Amino acid sequence: MTLLPSRRSLRRAAAGLATAALAATVLAACGSSDAGTGGSSAAGNASALRLGYFANVTHAAAVLGVADGEFQTALGDTKLETQVFNAGPAAIEALNAGSIDAAFLGPSPAINSYVKSSGASLRIVAGATANGASLVVKPEITSVEQLKGKKIATPQLGGTQDVALRKYLFDNGMKVQTNGGSDVDVVNQDNSQTLDLFRAGQVDGGWLPEPWASRLVIDAGATVLVDETKLWPDGQFPTTILIVAKSYLDANPTVVENLIKGELATIATIEKDPAAASTAINKAIGDLTGKPLSDEVMERSFANIVITPDPLASTYQAQGEHAVDAGLLKTAPDVNGIFDLRILNKVLTADGEKAVSAGGLGQE
Repeated sequence: MTLLPSRRSLRRAAAGLATAALAATVLAACGSSDAGTGGSSAAGNASALRLGYFANVTHAAAVLGVADGEFQTALGDTKLETQVFNAGPAAIEALNAGSIDAAFLGPSPAINSYVKSSGASLRIVAGATANGASLVVKPEITSVEQLKGKKIATPQLGGTQDVALRKYLFDNGMKVQTNGGSDVDVVNQDNSQTLDLFRAGQVDGGWLPEPWASRLVIDAGATVLVDETKLWPDGQFPTTILIVAKSYLDANPTVVENLIKGELATIATIEKDPAAASTAINKAIGDLTGKPLSDEVMERSFANIVITPDPLASTYQAQGEHAVDAGLLKTAPDVNGIFDLRILNKVLTADGEKAVSAGGLGQE
């Protein structure tokens, strides 16, 4: 696990929030639809923030920030309500339906929603995690050519790993259902189901986020065919970002600022003692899923991620183009305006730290 970049700022954010409240109670429950945009009790101060995230290692900051109360402490009187999802498209559906106000998820469903709504649905306000996804397969599959005729799983159609798989196959001359072919059978299912079906020999592999890639490797004997870091310049790609419904962001910028402060404070906690943080994250995952990961899986998963509030905006034009090659979008999307990093950069620069870039695709 690697942490980037604003370490002094994140430590100070953690210290500040630690003195802001003595304790916090987090409601790990689905927000009710009648909360609307959080039931604003005063201008810019919603009574609730309904947050979606996944019980994955790639959501380390969210998992820990919810579990240890850091997010609730940062939010103060704004009640945190949470809902756990398997993949990004489901979280986007909830956001667009008004069931949640914000979510940690991957870039592909965020881009899709932004484009289809002509920019009205959401803004990306921070990063969370880079890297931590790979294509893992049966040991006898040692080349991309051997994927032909095989069944490969991803968490959900249109999710970040789903786009990555379809794009990779397209680049290697293989087409799937979404772009007019059937060289590889891409199936979309819950990650836990993929593990079970891989063990049963009913799927041949999966393009999966951590810890599921590591679970297939360690618990089920898979091997890594593609480490996604090898496909990106500088070896980094965004896996988890923080999005907020545009309507909620416009109405409640102070609440969003406090959520971002909570995320930065949690990142600082992880940085201060990664081993202790890893243990706490694993316990929280166990509480959410019914069983913690093995020490070996947790260690491997944690080593494969990069914790960073930078959303790596320079990759987003390519992300959109990948969705076209994957057959999920008809034309290269215009993602100009998808970022609103002003609040994140306000928090970072207030402590003398370097602002992160929107890559010309929004406000910073």
